[in-house]
Amino acid sequence: MSSPSSAPLIHPSDRIYVAGHRGMAGSAICRALSAAGYGAAAAGGALLCASRQELNLLDPGAVEQWFAAHQPTVVVLAAAKVGGIQANASYPADFLLDNLKIQNHVIETAWRHGSRRLLFLGSSCIYPKFAEQPIREEALLSGALEPTNEWYAIAKIAGIQLCRALRQQHGFDAISLMPTNLYGPGDNYHPSHSHVIAALIRRFYAAQQAGTPSVTCWGTGTPRREFLHGDDLAAAAVFCLEHWDPSAANAPKDDQGQALQFLNVGSGSDLTIQELAQLVATTLNYQGEIRWDSSKPDGTPRKLLDVGKLRALGWQASIPLAEGLSAIKATLPGALATQR
Repeated sequence: MSSPSSAPLIHPSDRIYVAGHRGMAGSAICRALSAAGYGAAAAGGALLCASRQELNLLDPGAVEQWFAAHQPTVVVLAAAKVGGIQANASYPADFLLDNLKIQNHVIETAWRHGSRRLLFLGSSCIYPKFAEQPIREEALLSGALEPTNEWYAIAKIAGIQLCRALRQQHGFDAISLMPTNLYGPGDNYHPSHSHVIAALIRRFYAAQQAGTPSVTCWGTGTPRREFLHGDDLAAAAVFCLEHWDPSAANAPKDDQGQALQFLNVGSGSDLTIQELAQLVATTLNYQGEIRWDSSKPDGTPRKLLDVGKLRALGWQASIPLAEGLSAIKATLPGALATQR
């Protein structure tokens, strides 16, 4: 494992804009930046955030005006339209169009207004459905996508490629991270729009409270998934903003020796959805029967990221899944009561 450079690439005096600051990833990144001393007013810096009411990222004119007024020097793009299998299947045009608009507006405007550094958050769903496991960065665009989330994936791929193109043509310092499945504080527990851990937590919590004798989960439970706590992602984001320069001699490279401009972020281990469901049930003290509805889609058979390149830079995840779930238990029912 190499040692990170001694001179961070961002500074306490930077004006850092976090787009999507109310989401799980964005809020965690804001906390991590503040804890690390960034955005300090005493140093002339600021952490810039704007609610949807204050800044509609789907409106290019509004984004232009906001950047002109606030002039961020560093941008973190964590804003996105997200959801699980059902949401992606129900609203394919929304997932494609909204995410393309958000990404294009923020990334292009940041470049045109002279932001010095930008971090774009993608997703592990960018990789082919049957990519070799664990999935290396080189697998991008090497095969067909998983149909249950291809619209979201295509938008995220476009965001990665826009960052690469702006670096290649204009020297814009844009980097991208591809996190695996996230969970943690600020997760979305919507009954039909949530991701797998939040959906399971909601279902088992409600069953435990009501004394329901059984809980039915989607699919066969056999797919394997990797999960990363939101605070671990935030730590990785701050680390990469500080230390990852794709133009450096020791920066991660692909199989052709070309510098990578996007890196995987994950825990490095996975488990079956059946094992996950049992872990959630045990954490929430649910002792009823767990059933599986095999008429519902499973999605990708396995999705484990190869995180060797980020580890070689000097960072790795530190929050075990069981520990992260136990911490979430303490925040229920408040999180469910304030569900978006």
